[in-house]
This record gives sequence, C-alpha cells and structure tokens, in this order.
Amino acid sequence: MKETDWIFSDPEHLRREKEKARQIRQSQWWKNLRARNHCHYCGKSVPARQLSMDHRIPISRGGLSERKNLVPCCKPCNNLKKNMMLDEWEAYLASLQNTGD
Repeated sequence: MKETDWIFSDPEHLRREKEKARQIRQSQWWKNLRARNHCHYCGKSVPARQLSMDHRIPISRGGLSERKNLVPCCKPCNNLKKNMMLDEWEAYLASLQNTGD
C-alpha cells in the first residue's frame, strides 16, 4: 500500500478544515491549551510559541478541525507524526524503543 492510497482527496474538505483550524488558533481555548507549555505526544515542557496544532486524526485522512481532535505538540513530534493515525503513531514510537534495546 502506497502512502497516497489513504490520503483524503476532497480538496474542499481540506480547505474547509484548514480554515477552521486557523480560526481555532485564535480562540482563547487554544491559547489556554498552549499556555500549559506541554507537548501532548512526548510530554516535554515546550514554550507555547514553539507548540503547533496537531490533528490527532489528520485532515488528510478525513479528520476534522474540532476540539476533541486537536492537541498541542512540539514541532519534532508533529514533523514525525505527519499523516499517521494514532495507532500508527504509537506503533512507530514503539518500534523506535525496540530498536534501542
């Protein structure tokens, strides 16, 4: 299976959800969440300005820009997670730990 086999291809969905995410970034809810200075994935303390918004279910895979699907994370985690679903991300992290044994 190629990576592009699972990419959500509706450009209108992508545009709409990206716009919603831009609006949510300006909300007090998001600012308060970022102010905790905590990456959702690695747990590290990170200054709020260095946290990015991640869609737990990526919009490229049908995810929505809504509170229950959005978490603050550090840029390294966001860059590594890319378009992975949560189970894929957890399996990836486990594989990294297993190679370190």
